[in-house]
Amino acid sequence: MSDLVDPEKLAADFTADYGSAPAGVWRAPGRVNLMGEHTDYNDGLVLPMAVPWGVSLALTPTDDGVIEIRSAQRPGEPARFTTRELDGDRRRDTGWSGYVAGVFWALREAGHLAGDSVGARIRLDSDLPVGAALSSSAALECATLLAAADAFGLAGLAGDLPAMARLARRAENTFVGAPTGILDQSASLRCRAGHALFLDCRTEGARNVPLPLEEAGLRILVIDTGVQHRHADTGSGYAARRAECERAARQLGVAALRDVEDLAAALDTLTDPVLRRRVRHVVTEIHRVNAAVGLMRAGALPEVGALFTASHLSMRDHFEISCPELDTAVESAVAAGARGARMTGGGFGGSAIALVAEERLDAVRDGVAAAFAKRGYAAPTLRAATPSPGAHRVR
Repeated sequence: MSDLVDPEKLAADFTADYGSAPAGVWRAPGRVNLMGEHTDYNDGLVLPMAVPWGVSLALTPTDDGVIEIRSAQRPGEPARFTTRELDGDRRRDTGWSGYVAGVFWALREAGHLAGDSVGARIRLDSDLPVGAALSSSAALECATLLAAADAFGLAGLAGDLPAMARLARRAENTFVGAPTGILDQSASLRCRAGHALFLDCRTEGARNVPLPLEEAGLRILVIDTGVQHRHADTGSGYAARRAECERAARQLGVAALRDVEDLAAALDTLTDPVLRRRVRHVVTEIHRVNAAVGLMRAGALPEVGALFTASHLSMRDHFEISCPELDTAVESAVAAGARGARMTGGGFGGSAIALVAEERLDAVRDGVAAAFAKRGYAAPTLRAATPSPGAHRVR
């Protein structure tokens, strides 16, 4: 996963597959969420940054009504379906091709791709690990959506990034069946290099806040535990947490937990100790997003590390979405000298991130690896990430 996809090679592979060159090659990144976990579907605030790794997609539109998808990660397993098959469909396929199909379904439902003759030939390649909580599904959706918008001449849609994020989220929520918020798709489409995206998930208002890690002598270390998670699994912990938050909001008489202004009074109102813990996490996490942005604007990036660790403790103890490997990653990173660390993503596996001074990077890597080995866990994958650009055409 260390080498990024070469767009020229992807185009050549497309040509070998289909006998002609693609109309273009597009790329959408994964993300790490610096702060604001499980606040997005609670209409709250989030602070993601795009990572250097992502999904690249070559595409050519056709007029035969057939969409065919080939993937470098699934050699010999092409997926084919007709646009007519998508009409009125829900949760057709939760495998890798379902995210592509879901985007075409969402485009047709929104009236962007009319008629049964709409088709496409697609070749995918990725340097973004699946199941690592880096949002590979949203990267695939956003690469597909941007490619389709460009290749089919949907100029109005291609210029409206919030609308594209909503379409991609609809593909994941309604077609695939994963009850995610809009964080992942917004990050993949709207992030800028050298910045973090400060996003209000209720209004969809956003601004990119400078994140000059190198100037501050800091790095974001991504610790992939190798424990995979899937938002679309029936009965997943992610879906259960969302349902708990919605139940708590109803009991509190608010539209979403973002609207809780008096946390103490809200906790006194709720009798279910589980719902009390969920509310405590969401409300305090939204405040941590605002605090992190304030520190970034003040040029106090090292101090954001303490918020990382506080966030992880809340996710571990109040939202209960961590796991032993994530806890080990966070604890060993901090013990080895990281300014702070937290799990990132939906939880129950995936990755943690650590804010590390450049001179401590090797020590933190070694400390995390040693802690995993001592506990008998599979070796984690560790990568330093820089704030990267959102989805764009690369060829």
